[in-house]
Amino acid sequence: MSASSDFAELSSLNAQLQELTDRVVTVADRYRDTDDSAVASEIDQAERGLIGASRSLDRAIAMLQ
Repeated sequence: MSASSDFAELSSLNAQLQELTDRVVTVADRYRDTDDSAVASEIDQAERGLIGASRSLDRAIAMLQ
């Protein structure tokens, strides 16, 4: 596999991570300021993990450019 195909694959995966992050935030927002706000806190933790993964992919993509 070439670096250009890896670049494309990682870019696609990163776009999917961004979409997942948006979806996770949407769910968390439904629980903010409710009796189940602890659910939002846990989902926020997942969001931070997804953001961290996206940043790692950004760095890998930059290295392949």
